Amino acid sequence: MENDTIGFIGGGQMAEAMIKGIISSGLYKADKIFVTEPQQERCDFMTGTYGVQGFADSEPVWTSCNTVILAVKPQIMEVVLSTSRLFVSPEHLIISIAAGLPISFYEDGFGQNKGCKIIRVMPNTPALVLEGASGFSGNRNVSKEDLLLCEQILGKIGKAVFLDESALDAVTGLSGSGPAYVFTFADALIDAGIKVGLPRATAETLALQTLLGSVKLLIETKKHPAELRAMVTSPGGTAIAGQHVLERNAFKGIIMDAVEAATNRSKEFGKS
Repeated sequence: MENDTIGFIGGGQMAEAMIKGIISSGLYKADKIFVTEPQQERCDFMTGTYGVQGFADSEPVWTSCNTVILAVKPQIMEVVLSTSRLFVSPEHLIISIAAGLPISFYEDGFGQNKGCKIIRVMPNTPALVLEGASGFSGNRNVSKEDLLLCEQILGKIGKAVFLDESALDAVTGLSGSGPAYVFTFADALIDAGIKVGLPRATAETLALQTLLGSVKLLIETKKHPAELRAMVTSPGGTAIAGQHVLERNAFKGIIMDAVEAATNRSKEFGKS
């Protein structure tokens, strides 16, 4: 196994996002990236588009790479672990981006390889445009160097935060599921523009630019959201009239309930 190689079990969209990020940053060279993807058409796309090495089964990934990223759906992870068990050693750094599965699931799944170094990651879909938000945690076998490497990899697709594993369900509820709430709000904002008389294309342009600009303002000024909101809501003005409707209908409470519900659902997945 070589230290300058990295492998992916699964060649889906999230794996593609990570590969795109690490190649463009120079963290790994394209020909040092190994991908297991059983769907031939998808495998051909990955090798043709990014110049990575593609395989139908996982053995070449495990035998060639010290760092292996498990990028498959949680529903098939048990099968992946059972077929990989023979090739896994304590030398491997195993990073999983599957939602809801605790580190203990992987430790049990790899059976006799009790010395496995395992990092669990909760990314989100904005990683597809290299603006993801990820939380990650490792087991007792993971070193500081391993965590630093994981943070470097995740840093190529956005921002990453190291946390205790007990906090990853909350990460799932907030940033993992959060894009769904943002997309719902964006859809509502566009429809609202149409309702008050704007053409759809105009409503989309104004709504999406408003979201983008507002987030950029939050990041660059580092001001609290309430402070920036106060700058918009002048006495007796239009924004405070709209804000009153949001407050009257418990807008913030609804968002908090949604995050809490998603967090609790993540905990249920972990238990099952």
